[in-house]
Amino acid sequence: MQYDNKISIILDAISENEAFARVSVSAFATQLNPTLEQLDDIKMAISEAVTNAIIHGYDGIENGQVYINCKIAKDTLYIEIEDKGKGIENIQKAMEPLYTSKPEMERSGMGFTVMEAFMDNIKVISEIGKGTKIYLEKKINKN
Repeated sequence: MQYDNKISIILDAISENEAFARVSVSAFATQLNPTLEQLDDIKMAISEAVTNAIIHGYDGIENGQVYINCKIAKDTLYIEIEDKGKGIENIQKAMEPLYTSKPEMERSGMGFTVMEAFMDNIKVISEIGKGTKIYLEKKINKN
């Protein structure tokens, strides 16, 4: 696939960087002239994906990094968010609404559900001990 534009960001896996990731990706998406609602959708999905990478991917692992790659092709934003942390043991279970592996942290278990609700497509690939990659797509309708 031919891309019109792309960016890559590498962030330390600390919660302070979640807001930067959210704002950076949404700023990149503005070249597609999205509505405010579409921008909010993108911000919510990025927030959940990056937070999952930090909290779950690097739980107990120091010096982790979150890798974000964004690409635009025609009217679609493609986002990849990757950690090289623990990996997800059971992706299907992790994607169930209200499931959380961190109930002691008062996690809602809605991260993947939020991503699915606000993006057009989501795909999760994970390998234990090697990390997780989340692929998100959002078509920007220019009406």
